[in-house]
Amino acid sequence: MNKIVRKKQLSSDVFLMEIDAPHIAKSRKAGQFVILMLDDDYGERIPLTIADGDAEKGTITIIFQAVGGTTLQLSTLEEGGSISHVLGPLGTPTHIKKQDAPVICVGGGIGVAPLHPIIQANKEAGNKVITIMGARTEDLLIMEEEVRALSDEVIICTDDGSRGRKALVTEPLKEFCEAEEKPAEVVAIGPPIMMKFCAATTEPYKVPTVVSLNTIMVDGTGMCGGCRVTVGDETKFVCVDGPEFDGHLVDWNSMMSRMSSYKEHEADHRCRMSEKAKELSTQGA
Repeated sequence: MNKIVRKKQLSSDVFLMEIDAPHIAKSRKAGQFVILMLDDDYGERIPLTIADGDAEKGTITIIFQAVGGTTLQLSTLEEGGSISHVLGPLGTPTHIKKQDAPVICVGGGIGVAPLHPIIQANKEAGNKVITIMGARTEDLLIMEEEVRALSDEVIICTDDGSRGRKALVTEPLKEFCEAEEKPAEVVAIGPPIMMKFCAATTEPYKVPTVVSLNTIMVDGTGMCGGCRVTVGDETKFVCVDGPEFDGHLVDWNSMMSRMSSYKEHEADHRCRMSEKAKELSTQGA
């Protein structure tokens, strides 16, 4: 059992949880993730990136959006409660090295959460970090204070112009690629369509671009094959080969098609979990 030490709601359906997991906290690195299962009777396993960690306290921080049945149920748990199983750290850590030019970190929506430890690691390596944060509207921006504390420059874009520039994140990204000092590297994390167009933006300028994929995942050890993606002419498994890959080589259309395969099942699951949550709320009242 892993105790929930702290819980905070960041937006209408985005939540932060700090979880007691001392072994993971001591060994985790930027870019890695955990797989959790809420209880022994509820068998779905879901991957969530480690957004932060405190080795001294023995805790890790996850940030998630309540969009599916399991994340909806997870959002109903409170401080002092427990999660049955938390497995990790999993995945290949982010490759961080000292760069001679800026590293551009692009986060879309909740993608800012997994981007946070990567920004942190780049700063610790002595790199200049410019962060571009994007969201549909101001209310959906998360972790701005934490990102500003680590970044040399922060650019905010919103689709509706409610905060920062009224633009997609690819607009300032292209400007940086066209600058006299091109970025040494771009790291983009967010919805697949956003990462796809970030990679398309940087490719003509030959700027190395790393993306972090969040595909369908079951066991997290490479055995089930559910998370397979095509990268270049090779089949890769996100859980063990990733989650980070060269964005210019990912077969985005194939990946997004696979991710949409279970949309109807996911919608049905969320509906059932929503009804269950209402029942529990009524009983509690």
